[in-house]
Amino acid sequence: MTVLEADTAKALDADATWWRSAVIYQVYVRSFADGNGDGTGDLAGVRQHLRYLKDLGVDAIWFNPWYPSPLADGGYDVSDYRDIHPAFGTLQEAELLISEALELDIRTIIDIVPNHISDQHPWFQAALAAGPGSPERERFWFHPGLGDNGDEMPTHWVSNFAGDTWTRTTNPDGTPGEWYLHLFTPEQPDLNWNHPDVVAEHESILRFWFDRGVAGVRIDSAGLLIKDAALPEVPENPGPGQHPTEDRDEVHDVYRSWRRIADSYEGTRVLVGEVWVPDAKRFADYLRPDEMHTAFNFDFMSRPWGAAEFRASIDLMLAAHAPVGAPSTWVLSNHDVTRPVTRYGREDSSFAFVKKRFGTPTDLELGTRRARAAALLTAALPGSLYLYQGDELGLPEVELPVDLLQDPMHFRSGGVDPGRDGCRVPLPWRGVEQPFGFSPDDAASRPWLPQPADWSSLTVQAQQADPSSMLWLYRQALRIRRRDDELGDGSLSWLDLGADVLAFSRGSHFVCVTNLSDHAIALPEHESILISSSPLDENGLLPQDSTAWLRTTA
Repeated sequence: MTVLEADTAKALDADATWWRSAVIYQVYVRSFADGNGDGTGDLAGVRQHLRYLKDLGVDAIWFNPWYPSPLADGGYDVSDYRDIHPAFGTLQEAELLISEALELDIRTIIDIVPNHISDQHPWFQAALAAGPGSPERERFWFHPGLGDNGDEMPTHWVSNFAGDTWTRTTNPDGTPGEWYLHLFTPEQPDLNWNHPDVVAEHESILRFWFDRGVAGVRIDSAGLLIKDAALPEVPENPGPGQHPTEDRDEVHDVYRSWRRIADSYEGTRVLVGEVWVPDAKRFADYLRPDEMHTAFNFDFMSRPWGAAEFRASIDLMLAAHAPVGAPSTWVLSNHDVTRPVTRYGREDSSFAFVKKRFGTPTDLELGTRRARAAALLTAALPGSLYLYQGDELGLPEVELPVDLLQDPMHFRSGGVDPGRDGCRVPLPWRGVEQPFGFSPDDAASRPWLPQPADWSSLTVQAQQADPSSMLWLYRQALRIRRRDDELGDGSLSWLDLGADVLAFSRGSHFVCVTNLSDHAIALPEHESILISSSPLDENGLLPQDSTAWLRTTA
């Protein structure tokens, strides 16, 4: 299939504003479900569980990179954008998955990684072979070193994974050569977005996947594409647009071009940015009507547990999105972030990559209670909702043995950071022992990362019949959200129930109350309780660290 069939185009065109209120489920393919028994998740496994996602209540699936890759960084080092990694399946399977999901009214969003490619990509291999001054090297950031012998790196920019951002090549005669830029690992050379080949290639990649029916793309590291060609060092306090590698003004030209391509297709094909920009105005600039549709809101996810912090984040994000008319997104975690039930049970419940350390204690009972409350809180906020696979099961972060870790963030931290593998452990589907249905029962291979032996109570099978489970909570909440016109996109009105309580109304009949105080509270007058993250106590009060959705009279 190279072009959309008529029924597929019709399905994509059914709701032009679907993305404004959508519930989008992130699939990390390696860890979702293993269909062929080799221990690695694959597209066959996803296809087998599409009905699970339909029953959960999602509107779209976002896939992490599923392309051929050496997996130096979990697939974010892409060697071919027009195919599927052999461990995951085939291009034909991907096309079938997109079509089968659409039959269940589930759209597909794929990951695009425009900042860099794999060092095994044909372009980079050609650049290495061609040598200094060649046209092939102009697609990247090759540069002579500083100092008498070129032994010093061109800049002292710091990698997003810690460490250096330049690696020196070796000439065919064995002598030291030029240096090349990589804002992540050395296996991920940065592309030069000033080069027309780079621009044209990515526009072609967009069309390739839109032609196959994907409803949108998630853009990795969206603010990093453009670099200052003068290669200055990073100023101590760079002004807006003045950082040499981050959030430069010219990057918006790229996304205006991509938006024109997306808008040329039937149905709404969305652009979703991974935009780590602390300035709210600069963040919103990516969401102007001729650029991206939405971007991940990482501010809320990073905040510590508390009413003042959450209220400030919600107000900040809603105010930032309002001038450009874009809906906010609400995210509790993803494939890079410590899982909520672990994070919210820690003394410091905020999140920052630089703070991750082995052995950080957590209270999983407290964390689970708070994660349940946060799930209902975020699902009630205006805009779209992103769920990371396994959060609907209440999976904790897994602290894996050091010899099993694969994440480059661990190695480039000097071994002090446990990295991100702990939130990427394969999902438990059924049974009482590993691999908990992740692989077929007769599989000879073990999952690529081991699951804790005590996960039997967290399987889908165990939770789907338990009204007190996390899965039950998510399913019920998403059903209510889908049928209630006052939820999803729109606005909210704050209610004053005290400094440590977040309460707001959506429309005339819906109220969300989250109790972040240290005691139970009385709920405001209501007609019924739609759902509550914790049972009310014997006095009919909402316990601390709990959220309730109320149906009220007009």
